Amino acid sequence: MQRPSEAASTARRRIAAVVVLIPVVVSLALWAFAWPAARTAPRDLPLGVAGPPAAAAPLQRQLEQRDGAFEIHRYADEAAARGAIEDRTVYGAVVATEQGPKLLTASAASPLVAQLLQQAVAEQAPSGVAVETVDVVPAPATDPRGAALGASVLPMALAGVAAGGAVTVLGLRGIRAVAALVGSAVLVGVAAVSIADSWLGVLSGDWWTEVGALGLSTLAVSAAVAGLAALLGPAGMGVGAFVVVLLGNPFSGASSAPQMLPEPVGMIGQWLPPGAGASLLRSVSFFDGAAATGPALVLTGWAVLGLGTVLLGAALKRRPTVTEPPAERERALAH
Repeated sequence: MQRPSEAASTARRRIAAVVVLIPVVVSLALWAFAWPAARTAPRDLPLGVAGPPAAAAPLQRQLEQRDGAFEIHRYADEAAARGAIEDRTVYGAVVATEQGPKLLTASAASPLVAQLLQQAVAEQAPSGVAVETVDVVPAPATDPRGAALGASVLPMALAGVAAGGAVTVLGLRGIRAVAALVGSAVLVGVAAVSIADSWLGVLSGDWWTEVGALGLSTLAVSAAVAGLAALLGPAGMGVGAFVVVLLGNPFSGASSAPQMLPEPVGMIGQWLPPGAGASLLRSVSFFDGAAATGPALVLTGWAVLGLGTVLLGAALKRRPTVTEPPAERERALAH
């Protein structure tokens, strides 16, 4: 039993920990969420320039003058540029025509980027010349600003954290834990697509492929949280939630594009489950799976590593403690 002085000292330390910890967490969250949003701007954003060399070269020079805003890809004609947009190689393309520059965009890839490209090309067009704009891969009419897809990142991350935490708190281990994580991820995917696709109509891809994408995104998070908890104990849940929610969510670029975030935030975000999940969902829902391999591999890696860690943690806890053989113990007692 603690003496009064010891109890008071313990209470003071706990008060000090709360007083210091809460402002630190809030400051960290504000930095993670507000800094990328306040510094949104194109950085090496993939953009195509198409047309005859003599006509396309001036357009390319004008775009390259924007201090590293664009990464220019050259294409022979409009058809090639359209193909690059549909393959998610570029976010848009400027085509040199006899009537002036023509802009191809893909609002399904990022409505914000499509709007930015319209402004950038209009500013550089000759005075009095209207820039024709064609949306090659348009965003759904039910979600023209991409707000619903961007808003789906945090709920998927929270669902994964909740599933991983529940498995840990309920004491599930080994195969049972893996079964619970996989089963919950599948049901989350079904529920999410039922709402986003069947009801709201903000997704337009193959229904079961979208279920797979959202389920894999959830499993990547839940397996990572449960795996960290299996190795580190309850503190592992906090570490997993910090990485996924406080870093992965604002670094995902889901509401804009990875190339619109400060470096190296955009790149880091694509290696975390929320960013990879948002990219995968865009690919399977609007681009027939184009450029889906990279984010799918990232999510699979998180899921496999997390589930493997869950099994490893269970095996380590089942390992018997080495005890002294009875015969040797009896001889030791005899002496």
